[in-house]
Formats: sequence, structure tokens, C-alpha cells
Amino acid sequence: MTVASPLAGRNIVVTRPAGQATHLADALIGLGAKPILFPVLAIFDVDDPAALQGIAIRLDEFDWACFVSPNAVEKSLSAILARRAWPQHLRAATVGKSSELALAKFGIADVVAPQGRFDSEALLDLPELQDMHGRRVVIFRGDGGRELLGDTLKQRGAEVEYVACYRRDKPDLDPAPLLKLWGDGHLDGVTVTSSEGLKNLVDMVGKLGQTWLKKTPLFVPHQRIAGLARALGCHEVILTGPGDDGLVTGLLEYYRDHARVA
Repeated sequence: MTVASPLAGRNIVVTRPAGQATHLADALIGLGAKPILFPVLAIFDVDDPAALQGIAIRLDEFDWACFVSPNAVEKSLSAILARRAWPQHLRAATVGKSSELALAKFGIADVVAPQGRFDSEALLDLPELQDMHGRRVVIFRGDGGRELLGDTLKQRGAEVEYVACYRRDKPDLDPAPLLKLWGDGHLDGVTVTSSEGLKNLVDMVGKLGQTWLKKTPLFVPHQRIAGLARALGCHEVILTGPGDDGLVTGLLEYYRDHARVA
């Protein structure tokens, strides 16, 4: 007898940026769920590409290139590798599996990255980044963002330059489809993959949506996002493993247990 997936028929909100939600959405569909795409971050090219173009010219000066996200990989390397080849001596580092895969698509396979926890703290724990005296590091990221990685590498003796290779914004989306699902009692769970995205989601759904959001199981892949969600008043925050695979596993475990209780 075939056992139905615990996600069968469930409406799960996917908040990844447009163009980056396919993997998670397809995984949910494969398990019988109905992904509701509601991107809470929009990714754009930087207004002025001069800094990125300048780094492309000077790339041989650096010992390390750090990428904080798949967006940083895509936006920076699309521009850089259109102008020049990647220097053989330049080592690449990043914070997660998705970014590793993105780097591999550009032909950069020898990447230093954490294997258990996927964030700047985990990257900074790796032995390769402990003694950085005399090393020059370029960090590719979006506009703004955390300073922990660069600040810590500076404390360890590195010279660090940041390059903003994309900018983030809040999409102008109508929340009515979400509000209707909530109002009908048919919205089962929400996935959020960044603190900035969570803040945008709260703003985008308005006061009525915020009331429902606080009562809806919220699945997040990082403790930092979970802490923010609880601070914002969300009652049921489920901390999953990292990445899309972690989210899917967390969803399956939660709704399997929920079905047993029901």
C-alpha cells in the first residue's frame, strides 16, 4: 500500500526571489504539496558597475575571493568572466552549498566552504581562514549586509575590500492570494530563508496578514531568522536544516508528526 506524503495537498508559501524558487517548488510538488510563490526579495544589478569592473581588472592582486550568496556568485562572475579568466592562484570561499554549486557552474570547483552549518560564522571557523596576515581578500556581496566576515578577517591580519555586485529590494506584490488562503483556512506553512526577507514579508502582508502569519507554522533554515521571527511575535517557528533540502526535511517531519497528533 502506498503511504501518502504528509505534505500532500498542503499549501506551502515559498518566499525565495523569483528565479531562485524552482528547486524548492519542484521538490514540494514532487511530495504532493502546492507551492505558493510569493517572492519577498527582488534582486537587481547594481546601479553603477564601476566598482565591479574595477575589481575585474585588479583581480590578480587578491589571494582570496569570498562570496556571501549564490546571487553574489552569479552577479559578480557573470561580469568578471566576461572580461577575463579567473586567476589560477586566487582561492574561492563561500558560506553554503548553493553558492558552491553556483561557483561550479562557472568552472570554479576548488572552493573552501563549511560542510555542517552554512553561514559566515561557520566559514570563519575553517582552518584555512585563521591566519590571514598579509592576505588580500575581496568579498562579493549585495548592497549592505553583515560586516562580520570582513571585520573578522581584518582582525586576523587580512586586507579586505567589499564589492557590491547586486542590490536587493522589496517586490511590489499583491498579497491578496495569500490573504484569501489564510482567510479560507487553507494556508498550511510559510518558508523564509533570510532575515531581510522575513521583514519584507511582514511588511508586504499588512496588518491582517501579520495576524495570520503569527499563527502559521514558519519554517526557517537558520537560528538568526528564527530569533527574529520569535521577536516579531510568530508563535510556531520551526528551525530546519540548511538549504532547500533542510527545509523540505523539516516540513516533512513537522507534518508527519502533526498528522499523528491529529
